Amino acid sequence: MIAIIEGCGANFASVQFALERLGKKSVLTTDPQVIQAASHVILPGVGHAKYVMSRLEQLALINVIKALTQPVLGICLGMQILHEHSDEGNVTCLGIIPGEVKPLPKKADFTLPHMGWNQLNIFQQNNPLLQGIKNNADVYFVHSYAVPVSQYTVAQSHHTSDFAAIVQHENFYGAQFHPERSGYVGAKILENFLT
Repeated sequence: MIAIIEGCGANFASVQFALERLGKKSVLTTDPQVIQAASHVILPGVGHAKYVMSRLEQLALINVIKALTQPVLGICLGMQILHEHSDEGNVTCLGIIPGEVKPLPKKADFTLPHMGWNQLNIFQQNNPLLQGIKNNADVYFVHSYAVPVSQYTVAQSHHTSDFAAIVQHENFYGAQFHPERSGYVGAKILENFLT
């Protein structure tokens, strides 16, 4: 069973539909027992980091998520809150992956938020998430904050500066972009995550 944690934004339906297109059933849940029993867990996120962390605390899910041992995929804000801290609301996050979330710098001729298609510069071609994905593949982003490139970066992208587009630490994966809106490439990344 695939558990989608319902509590971090509004893009649950699009993630669920993307999984259905792959022939996979999922459940939207905030139940710790359901999340712990799932084979795979997806943490989508849209909105504001401080609100999402407050919501996870209200739901008593912070320690549940941190203790998961199955594959976990954070999407967009869901990826960001896997890290230690976010400047968006100056909030302590889950602390699963070392690093801090920073605002994308303002730069002439670039619009913020970063919205639209952009390329993946792949660092780890053999990473399980990226099997069958070519370097410079396009994926769909919507964000104003990002995680700087670090040792946990699997692929980076660039918009006003370089930032981590995919991260991994042990069983926790993160995608700054929206795989559920990224066509074939996004579908393949989701399929890779599930296998």
